[in-house]
Amino acid sequence: MKNLVDSGTIKRFTVEIGEENATSAIVLISVDSATDTSKVSEKLSKLEGVKTVYEITGQYDITTIISATNISEINSSIDALRKIPGVIDTNTVIILRKVA
Repeated sequence: MKNLVDSGTIKRFTVEIGEENATSAIVLISVDSATDTSKVSEKLSKLEGVKTVYEITGQYDITTIISATNISEINSSIDALRKIPGVIDTNTVIILRKVA
């Protein structure tokens, strides 16, 4: 390993945690009626930590599933999504455990 690192063959190491060790949240998002929901969805899908984006009916327009290694990273993702033009309200639910 040391020789591979010293020679530059290996540039860096990373760790990917299993989904069971991740912190996840569901974020419900309201979009301004003058804004194209699909454009907001597209921008959301490119954010760090966003795993899934759904356009939905009801009180909210979009819901996303965010996954990260800790709550601080979840907060960073939420802060970023709130800055997307057209997002006017969010409601976040932290997932405590997956049952099925």
